[in-house]
Amino acid sequence: MATKRKTVRRPPGLNYADLDYRVADAPRGVKSTDDFKASYDIIGQDRAINAIRVGLHVPSRGYNVFVTGMSGTGRSTTITRLLEQIEHISPRLLDICYVNNFKNVDNPRVLMFKAGDGKRFKRDMRYLIDSLRKVVPKIFLSEDYKDRHSRIVREFENRQKELIQTFEDKLTAAGFVMVQVQSGLGVRNEIQPLIAEEPASLDKLERLVKEGKFSAAHLDELRRRWDSLRRDFDLTSVESKKLSGKLDDAIEKLNHSQVEPLVTDKVNLLKKRYATPKAIAYLEEVEEALTNDLDRYQEAGPRRGEDEAPAFRRREPFEEFAVNLILDNSSAAKVPIVLEKSPSYKNLFGSMERVVDRHGYWRTDFTRIFGGSLLKASGGFLVVSALDVLIEPGVWTHLKRALRNGEMEVAAYDPFSMMAGSGIKPEPIPVEVKVVLIGEPWVYRALWQMDDEFKTIFKVKSEFDSVMPYSRKNIHEYYRFMRRIVDNDHLLTFDLSAMQAVAEYGRRLAGHREKLTARFTLLADIMRESDYHARARKGKAVTRADVENAVVARRTRVNLVEDKVQEMFDTNMLLVTTSGSTVGQINGLSVYMLGEYSFGRPSRITVNTSLGKAGVINIEREAELSGPIHTKGVAVLSGYLRETFAQDKPLVMSASITFEQSYGGVDGDSASSAEVYGILSSLTGVPIDQGIAVTGSVNQKGEIQPIGGVNEKIEGFFDVCKSRGLTGRQGVMIPHQNVQDLLLRPDVMHAVKAKKFHLWPVRTINEGIEILTGHPGGKRLTSGKFTPHSIFAMADDKLRRMALAIDRFGHDEKDANNNGEAKKSGTGARRNRRKNPRRPRGAKRR
Repeated sequence: MATKRKTVRRPPGLNYADLDYRVADAPRGVKSTDDFKASYDIIGQDRAINAIRVGLHVPSRGYNVFVTGMSGTGRSTTITRLLEQIEHISPRLLDICYVNNFKNVDNPRVLMFKAGDGKRFKRDMRYLIDSLRKVVPKIFLSEDYKDRHSRIVREFENRQKELIQTFEDKLTAAGFVMVQVQSGLGVRNEIQPLIAEEPASLDKLERLVKEGKFSAAHLDELRRRWDSLRRDFDLTSVESKKLSGKLDDAIEKLNHSQVEPLVTDKVNLLKKRYATPKAIAYLEEVEEALTNDLDRYQEAGPRRGEDEAPAFRRREPFEEFAVNLILDNSSAAKVPIVLEKSPSYKNLFGSMERVVDRHGYWRTDFTRIFGGSLLKASGGFLVVSALDVLIEPGVWTHLKRALRNGEMEVAAYDPFSMMAGSGIKPEPIPVEVKVVLIGEPWVYRALWQMDDEFKTIFKVKSEFDSVMPYSRKNIHEYYRFMRRIVDNDHLLTFDLSAMQAVAEYGRRLAGHREKLTARFTLLADIMRESDYHARARKGKAVTRADVENAVVARRTRVNLVEDKVQEMFDTNMLLVTTSGSTVGQINGLSVYMLGEYSFGRPSRITVNTSLGKAGVINIEREAELSGPIHTKGVAVLSGYLRETFAQDKPLVMSASITFEQSYGGVDGDSASSAEVYGILSSLTGVPIDQGIAVTGSVNQKGEIQPIGGVNEKIEGFFDVCKSRGLTGRQGVMIPHQNVQDLLLRPDVMHAVKAKKFHLWPVRTINEGIEILTGHPGGKRLTSGKFTPHSIFAMADDKLRRMALAIDRFGHDEKDANNNGEAKKSGTGARRNRRKNPRRPRGAKRR
């Protein structure tokens, strides 16, 4: 007997008023953006602003800020403007200089001054050196100095003459004379006796003695005199050298007496003006160096025959007194805010320039030290991209070290040692800076999990939201933002309808009817493109039509893949039915993610059920094409089927589910409710309306759960139905929670308004199966059964019959096996009795 089936009337679904998301706010007297004042405030980021305030106001080390959020929310621009606007304590700005370390030239020292004093100190030191270079040579050319110098020289010359004259008198009295003898290329002094008024060497006299021409006794006497005179000569030479040394000392003392008071007076003035311990210690070393080495005041002269010394031989004699001002805050009127867009090691930490000296070696000194962005931001804020910091070699490690220790080392980053040569190690510079890193959420999570130091250095997280509440206040903030873009980019005026259209575009980007997007970069882009369309038609103002054309054009630029997929539906290369009814077949909805663009299209899902114990078979999983979330969704719907139909009987069903013509991976659980509907249709034999597509996940209690991409899915199925002709019975079944996410294209909304396309929000599987089949879903009665003639009742009855059939099949198979074994056993026994007849009682065994 055929089962009597009841039908139910399909609900009307959502109407146009439920879908309308047009912005109707029209302030009194407002006709265009000209009626609003441009806003430069930060809109919709109260949470992020409060977090940043904490990071900026807490002076303790480690309270640096990591700003995260979606790109396009204007994080960099917003954070810079916020740092300029936010109220914070007055900074302690400093000037920082590198100067020579006279005790260890390879370790230049740091001098820190109040803002402006560093520049003055550099100017004063230059003035000190320039004045000394001019005055000191004049001192040495003065008549007073020349007179003193001449008197000292004459005094020592006279003493030296007396010394020499005394020795010459001894020579004359002893009959000897001092002669010069050729020795190689030079000459030497030699003491020789006078023989017959002529000098003769002792060697010559020895030859005369051998020839008998000179007395040997006389020669011996001459030798004794010669030895005595030689000793006197050596003593005279030593005394002469001592006198020369004393002359040099006297002249040096004279020079010091002339220069030292001048240097001391000038340096003392600087000590009073810059009365910090480190500055005073440096100036004392400067004073000592300027008075001890007076030769520096005489420039290196040219070689013989040259007009001037060659460039490679020239050396600035006062270079070591230079002041390298690497941080100048003399003109800083507010807190320094440095936005470093290229945070390489050199740009961030500074560098040391190297030059080739006259010997061909690389060398550097304290005058070739240059500061980086971290130093420029000292006393203020440094804003930098987190990803750029991580990918630049050596930057992240040194940045952490600088923030952890509160000091920065300037060093030439040379990981491959290709610039080998003399190096210096400058004294570390104390830095007080707040670093603001800007990065994607995944960068923050990765650093938090993998770098323990990150937690102690960046203690404040400021998260920029991508959406903000839809309210009258925020709409007006939108309008003021539009005025700012119009002014900054010199766009045409936007009339009220265009302003409302841009706000509606912001609602669609937010993906929620009660939200507005905070990605103002995208809003600014659509405004610029709308201006282009208005100018193309030679309009004087931007209207709603221009904004809508810009939105359509933006979509058209990136939807080539969507058009290609649609062509496959139009040519039936992809099989989807949009009319009629079919058992065990339903239209699911999928979203294609292409990075900058996503769109939805239907997918045919088929289900076959049979007697068996395999349960729900996920063909995608068997083919290793199912993602983990899709696999979970299939397991959840299996739990729902056991909860609903296996309380009084075993669930002995095999149901195979597949996405037809799916050759790539499938993930997500938004099709799990559609798969349940397909199983119920296959079990009951009740066909499903193919003009309805389904999206929504299901839990183990049969409740429909919200999903993502609802607008793309609806629009995708609408495009397929529209290309084949709208029948007025087509539509999409969605979770009721997703109604607040509906921000559909105007053509879809107009089709709903004309009753050509429908949207049905559902809460349970029961509601959904009624819409799809036109039959009541059914409820469980107190008896444990379901409402008679309902889909659930028919499915429950089918499953019960399947359970009995498999049980009966098992018993029949067992009985058949038992009967076969019994017959085989009886035949064998008779056969054995014939072969082995029983012996008579009492017979003997042989």
